[in-house]
Amino acid sequence: MTIPRIPLGDFVEEAVYWTNDHLGFYLDAFSDILGYLLLIMKNGLLLIPEPLFILLIAAIAYLVSNKDWKLSIGSAVGFILILSMDLWELSIETLALVIASAGMALVIGIPIGILCGKNDHILHIVKPILDLMQTMPSFVYLIPAVIFFGLGNVPGMIATVVFAMPPTIRLTNLGIREVPKELVEVADAFGSTPWQKLVKVEIPVALKTIMAGVNQCIMLSLSMVVVASMIGARGLGYQVLIGIQRVDIAAGFEAGIGIVIIAIVLDRITQHLTPK
Repeated sequence: MTIPRIPLGDFVEEAVYWTNDHLGFYLDAFSDILGYLLLIMKNGLLLIPEPLFILLIAAIAYLVSNKDWKLSIGSAVGFILILSMDLWELSIETLALVIASAGMALVIGIPIGILCGKNDHILHIVKPILDLMQTMPSFVYLIPAVIFFGLGNVPGMIATVVFAMPPTIRLTNLGIREVPKELVEVADAFGSTPWQKLVKVEIPVALKTIMAGVNQCIMLSLSMVVVASMIGARGLGYQVLIGIQRVDIAAGFEAGIGIVIIAIVLDRITQHLTPK
């Protein structure tokens, strides 16, 4: 039995090129804005002297962890190690990219998750899209990102946002749906508006689950750093890519350790921000 071939890939390719041809001006403007914001963030972080930056990281870790000096000292030692390996500027560029990507994913993902938690029809539409986003190989995101935004940090950021957003939406949806109905009924009985009910009842109760999604979003953003370097995203991921291309074990290992340090520090800090 012969089944006619369905040119699904050709349809997608035509859609991508049509979008680029007809919306290219707006995509270029969007790319310029994102590139400018990334540059401002990176330069702003680089303006902070290295010792002061390390002290700030240690202080933030100390405060959010309820005065856990071990996390504070560990964070400081990790960034001192990065500084000693001459990877400071690359690490700051990676940090800026991760913060911007995770921030955009959260700004888009949390509202969508709230809508999914409140409306089954929206959830049924969004759920297969999330399945596609999570199961599609991350390298596939790079192709349309390059066509729409060229090479550099911006397409890397866009690909990272797409890759890191699904856990935020899923866990926000789960958190909103797990809010006890009794609490919602009490809020209704006191005449709360939908906005008051959301802000003062549902989000505070669901915050632990939402913060788990925030944590996962940040970790996935960091895991995409090396992949995004294949389309010109700078930072430690690009250094790892150079190490692979040149078979330079030392350079690749040091850049990888830098990524691990940033990941551990961000992971521990966001975990302590989650309400117990």
